[in-house]
Order: sequence, then structure tokens, then C-alpha cells
Amino acid sequence: MNGAESPRDVVVVGGGLAGCEAAYQLAQRGLRVRLVEMKPHKRTPAQTSDRMAELVCSNSLRGAALSNAVGLLKEELRRVGSLALRCADETSVPAGGALAVDRERFAEAMTRAIEAHPRIAVERREVTEIPAERPVILATGPLTSDALAASLAAAVGAEHLAYYDAIAPIVSAESIDWSRVWKQSRYGKGGALRGERSAPAEQGSAPPEDAAERRDDAEVGDEAYVNCPFDEAQYKAFVRALVESEKVEARDFEEVRYFEGCLPCEVMAARGEQTLAFGPMKPVGLTDPRTGRRPYAVLQLRPEDEAATAYNLVGFQTRMKFAEQLRVFRMVPGLEEADFLRMGSVHRNTFVDAPALLGPAMELRALPGVHLAGQIAGVEGYVESAAAGFVCAILLAQQLRNEPLRPPPPTTALGGILTHLGRKQPTYQPSNITWAHIAPLDPTHGKLRKRARYEAMAERALRDLGAWWAAG
Repeated sequence: MNGAESPRDVVVVGGGLAGCEAAYQLAQRGLRVRLVEMKPHKRTPAQTSDRMAELVCSNSLRGAALSNAVGLLKEELRRVGSLALRCADETSVPAGGALAVDRERFAEAMTRAIEAHPRIAVERREVTEIPAERPVILATGPLTSDALAASLAAAVGAEHLAYYDAIAPIVSAESIDWSRVWKQSRYGKGGALRGERSAPAEQGSAPPEDAAERRDDAEVGDEAYVNCPFDEAQYKAFVRALVESEKVEARDFEEVRYFEGCLPCEVMAARGEQTLAFGPMKPVGLTDPRTGRRPYAVLQLRPEDEAATAYNLVGFQTRMKFAEQLRVFRMVPGLEEADFLRMGSVHRNTFVDAPALLGPAMELRALPGVHLAGQIAGVEGYVESAAAGFVCAILLAQQLRNEPLRPPPPTTALGGILTHLGRKQPTYQPSNITWAHIAPLDPTHGKLRKRARYEAMAERALRDLGAWWAAG
């Protein structure tokens, strides 16, 4: 899908996953791109690095199995030449059945690829209003500045929605009491290391409608996870501490609307004493080698880097005050003396009502030539953001060549990104990719069990993707 050289420049605002992917795909198709990134002059509250494509919430890109919707999306992106997936595979770290990356190496690889591309010029400055140049892709992510968000809201005449994603803490490996914990993935099945793609999504990373899929897929993996076991008394005391802890309160003008797939742990705890035990702390498939029994509950840790020098508290995003995090998380067996390399926090996500505002090329109906990609358009998750950047770039390139729009087929996960962005809801909310976004199987397949159905959908998706890609 490479095209002839075009004399036109495309402006891409934002050097995150969506912006980098869009810029790279446009440049690969012969277009000149100006990628505008505000770092190092300014950072959002969640950012700590001046590199592009910084992963601020987690180092996990979630499940790798093709029977998992996000696993299919990653495989599709690999097959169509995604920059983000290429860099992720090159910098992957052990994470059971998930694809996780060394964050620093991943951001370095993405930054090098963008800065080295002969048709991409990087401009380091803040954009506070929609640029006058056309075409432009806005890919400013979940922390779009107030000024740019106000400019966008004024242009489309729509009120923006906001909710909060929560970031999980990270602890130093050397500060873990290894005599109290053990390494094991659920059911002890062998699994994926670098380059392998064979299992489930990260616990707690998908919305409620994917719960059944997570149960099936979360039972594969290697011994990358560290398990901190709780007995009943310890678990109940921990839940009480979460519920009673002091939290960072929202400012008066902010409405807290959490994404269901990324709830703070204290919000889950407040929903019922057993909520965590059936969520991120579920002990199924795990046996404590010291007792030979399944613990009452577990808190799992996942390595943050290839050398496993640091670990992320899986599923424990939080808005507790920092002092409270130290007090409460040091109640976790094995973390009594933990050195916290990063505390949990919350951050805002700004997005538009995509079904009402975006046309078929992810272009604002009210502002021809202005396209949206990534989380500001209403997708959720690292992989989905990169996918949205990819799709937006493909459609814009077709548009600039005066070709008929040829979006990815609705039978594919890439097509499912557009399905979600165009699907009207009573109240539009961002979403991870799910099988519900992908066209169902033809009735001729008959009734299949869930995993067989998903595998058949994945096989069809890759076949249809190949035909679509070859025809371009």
C-alpha cells in the first residue's frame, strides 16, 4: 500500500502512540509530515520522559492469543507494517501470555524511527489551538491541554466528556521479601517469552463485557508473575484499609467518570468485600509452594523491564494519597519494606463524541481537513491508540490521492476500531477492542463454543485483512 509522492504536507499534532503511528504510515506512503510534539518544552502530569510514545500507565500491551480480540488486533498491525508493534516486539519482556515491553527501550526505538525518517520533520512546540494548516491530525492523547480542548470544543460545538484513568505503583525488585512470595502464572502452564504470542490479557485491563474472555485466556503463561498470598484475615484487613484510605479528591469543576476496565483498586474494594477476590486478586490456578494450597487471595506483580529490576502491582491502579499508598500497599505480604519507584496516580482523559462528530475518514464533519486519532477520538488502550493512528493515516492517504475510501473490513479488528467510533450509544464512552466490535460469523458456521468461535473469527479476519491489504 505504498503510493506516489505527494507535494502536500500533513501536520500531526502529538507524539504519542497514535501520532507516531500516523506520521510513520503517512511518510511510508510518500507524504511529507510535520509532527508537532510539545516535549521537552512542556509535559503532561503523567509524563516523565522527553521521548515520544511514552507509556505512562503500564508496560503491558495485553493479551497475545488470537482467541483474544486485542491479540488479533496486534497480529493485524504486525501484518500491515505497524511501527508500534515492530518496536514492541523488539523490546518485549517476559509477561506470561501478554505482550509487555521495556518502556524506556520502546520509547527510544519509536523516537529513533520517527526522527530518522526522511519524510518526517519533528517540531518541538506546544499547540494551543487547532492549526490552520490542512490536513491535520490531532492525536494529543488523554491529557489534551485545556487550551487545545477548548479550541476543539468551540469548533465542533460539542461538550467534551472526561473520566479518569488510574496508574498502578511500581516497586523495586530488590525490596521485595522473596521469602514470602513465589513466581507462577495461573495453572503453571508454559508460555510466552520474547517474540512468542500465545495467551491472555492482563487482569483487569478489559471492560466488563470481556470478563468471560479474560477468564478463558488468563489461564496460560509462564512464571513471569510474582504472587503475594493473603489469608482471609489479611485480605479483609487490606480491603478495609483500601476503603478507608484517604484519596486525592477531584477538583470542584471536574466530574470523575472512571473507565470500567481501569477502575482504581479502592473503587473496586468499595463495591463489596469480595470484589477484588473475584477480580485482580483472584487466586484460581495458583498454588503456594510453601503450603501446597491455593491462597485465599493474591496480589500479582509483573516485571517492568527485561532485567526484572522493578515490578508493577497488576490491576492496582489507585487514587490514594501517596502516604496512604505506602501504608496500605505495605500491608501486602512480601511488600512490607517495598521501595516504591513510582506511586499510583490518576489522570484525565478527554475525548469527543465520535459517532456524532466524526465522518468515515475520522474527519470532523464540522471542520473538513481536521482528523482525530487515538484516545481523543474515543479508543482506549495502547494498542487501540496505535491502531487508530494507523487507520486514520491510511484513510487520509487515500483521501489525498482522490481515491475511494477503502477502510479495513468490518470483519477485522482494525475495522472494529471504526465500528466502535461510529456506533452510537446513549452516552458515548471509550472502549478497548472487543469481539463485539467485529462482525459476527456467518450463520453457516453453526453454533460454536466460545473459543472456537473466536478462533474462527480470527482466521477470517486475517484472511480478509490479507485480501484488503493486497488490493491496496
